[in-house]
Amino acid sequence: MERIKKKRAKVFVEGRVQGVGFRPTVFRYASKNNLVGFVRNTADGVYIEVEGYNSYIKRFINALKERPPARSYIKKISVIYTKPINREKSFAILESKSTSDEIRTELSPDIATCNECLEELFDIKDRRYLFPFINCTNCGPRFTITEKLPYDRENTTMKVFKMCPECSNEYHNPSDRRFHAQPDCCFACGPDFFLIKGKILSKGVEAIENAAKLIKKGYIVAAKGTGGYHLICDAKNEKTIKKLREIKKRGDKPFALMARDMKTIKRYCLISREEEKLLTSWQTPIVLLQKKKGSQLPDVIAPSTRYLGFFLPYNPLHHLLFHFGSPPVIVATSANIADSPIIFKDGKKEIDKLSGISDYILTNNRPIKTGCDDSVLKVSPDKKNYVIRKARGYTPDIIRTPLHFKKEVFAAGPEEKNTFAFGRERYILMSQHTGTQEDAEAFNFYKDTFNHFVKLFGFYPEIVAYDLHPDYLPTKFALNMAEKNKIKVIGIQHHHAHIASCMLDNNLPDENVIGIAFDGTGYGEEGDIRGAEFLIGDYKGYERYRFLDYIKLPGGEKAIKEVWRTGISLLYKAFGDDLLKLEIPFVKRHLKQAGYIIDMLKKDINCVPASSMGRLFDGISAILGIRGEITYEAQAAIELEMVAERAGLKPYPYGIGNGSIIDPVPLIQGVVDDIKRGSSAGKISYRFHKTISGIVTEICKRIKEEKNIKRVVLSGGVFQNNLLLNMVWDELKKNGFSVFCHHNIPTNDGGISAGQAVIALYSQYQK
Repeated sequence: MERIKKKRAKVFVEGRVQGVGFRPTVFRYASKNNLVGFVRNTADGVYIEVEGYNSYIKRFINALKERPPARSYIKKISVIYTKPINREKSFAILESKSTSDEIRTELSPDIATCNECLEELFDIKDRRYLFPFINCTNCGPRFTITEKLPYDRENTTMKVFKMCPECSNEYHNPSDRRFHAQPDCCFACGPDFFLIKGKILSKGVEAIENAAKLIKKGYIVAAKGTGGYHLICDAKNEKTIKKLREIKKRGDKPFALMARDMKTIKRYCLISREEEKLLTSWQTPIVLLQKKKGSQLPDVIAPSTRYLGFFLPYNPLHHLLFHFGSPPVIVATSANIADSPIIFKDGKKEIDKLSGISDYILTNNRPIKTGCDDSVLKVSPDKKNYVIRKARGYTPDIIRTPLHFKKEVFAAGPEEKNTFAFGRERYILMSQHTGTQEDAEAFNFYKDTFNHFVKLFGFYPEIVAYDLHPDYLPTKFALNMAEKNKIKVIGIQHHHAHIASCMLDNNLPDENVIGIAFDGTGYGEEGDIRGAEFLIGDYKGYERYRFLDYIKLPGGEKAIKEVWRTGISLLYKAFGDDLLKLEIPFVKRHLKQAGYIIDMLKKDINCVPASSMGRLFDGISAILGIRGEITYEAQAAIELEMVAERAGLKPYPYGIGNGSIIDPVPLIQGVVDDIKRGSSAGKISYRFHKTISGIVTEICKRIKEEKNIKRVVLSGGVFQNNLLLNMVWDELKKNGFSVFCHHNIPTNDGGISAGQAVIALYSQYQK
């Protein structure tokens, strides 16, 4: 009886269901089950009405649940059954319709070029042979070209390109792979490329071919990709790479490398199965890989590190550059100066900037609505994703929350490695990486991105969460917005946000964990600088159980870049005036500076106290003569890790006593004793890392005995250190702890906004 009985079902699907080929999939499933009706995008999701036999409707709904499009994420399916209307003869995709003033649907991130499109790209018989904008429902730009929702062509930057008859036929043909592919286009109706040096030198495929030849000859080409411009040059041309460093004001910070294929990457790096899976995923992030010994790539690419950041081509332009003879490995770094946002617009101001940092510009006339840098990942100790920078391919991305937001939340994020986040209903949506918020250019990008998210997803914040540091531009922005709109505000301590973000990342319940937050700078409730805290807490609050003793930073911010200052401060803390008598190279090297630094410390002149693991790593690196001044964030700590020589050495003595303070003096004295004995910097570095791991394990064991807490959460930028992270992970596991690190939310400050948002969520449920 069920089979012969006809019904009509009104189906509403919420989640990431636009820009992922959802409507064509619905069409195919409906047709397969002999159902009539329609599907359309709405501002809230996808709305479907199907009519037919009851059993076929159930089969249709099960197919949606069990076999949705690969890039989609279904958050909720609502079904209401009604009587059949018996009017339709077929199933149709209708024009989009807005069903509310508030947009709730999720949009697909940008997707790397699929294999089917690549086959067509290099098939001389195909009409899109060598077409640099080839895409289909399974791949291509999404987030970066979308101006508003619903996701339809007229709501994207492709609206200015009218489809030719052939593309239009594909677009409207249910059996075609480009059925309702919004960026669909071809040579006849799509955008075009241009090679520029003051004027247009060539256009179309010829422009790309010429650009590839210029890269091979040693020139720097600014090439417009999916989320902005890359600066591209030959990865084996040391002279050009040095020039690129100078014009970008990049110091020694490593450059990202793009390789023609996996085989090429394997020539230079060791690659695990998990790393290869990341590299070849549809997100195609930059993946940090260990160099092979004897790598033929110049050290200037990534000075003083054993890792290279590689990624594979992810849009047609990249594939064409390699096809036309570009070197098999190229430097492909964001087109910007220092930590400024990636350049993605095409105005005179932007073209002038690009002209100043490149020899040639390879641009196109498809506008990018919002800039989006490349994501950076590595593999975690438990063989999963470990996001370092969340951007292209991973944004926008929803994070499910344990509770339902009563009110919408805006979390402004931190200053360094900023992202912001919105919380609504049962999920949090993070922005792409917006950079370091220290100047007007970066802050303008932050504000533009905020306004875009508000418009795109229909957010109306009712609570604003912010970092306690009063000088952070995102904090000022949040407070000004809240005051202007009479919105409730909640200030959130930096390291509580770190721990909450890791709990959220691992879907942990609201129960006490041991939270270990190690980074460089986090503002405390008392206006102090923190960066080495053992917390006992949950989403609602925390207790500060242990912390590294404060050390003075002579010159304040200056000591963060001139890390030798921190080295002297550490030695003064351990030896007092006797540090001048220490027979070690570091003291001899800085004997002249040591006098006035000691005077500053004694008189407490411009000396900022900081309880910071990041600064401890900096100071030890300086004392060992590894790095006295840095040219990019965490350089001294990174190079300290890189020199470590694995050895079966005991930890240095350390002082944790019965109070709340961790005393670094025994450790510092042990380091100096090893230097005097002639131990290598590599062995001392390894022993230092082992000591920090030992401190973590010992304190966690004490908490377990006192509080019976076995869950340990690791967060903060210091845990980007592979050696330390793996040491801590292994030791805690051996001692019976459940250990959690980050996976899809960055462990560094890029994850702060998610932590702020989930803490604000739980604040709504507190009386």
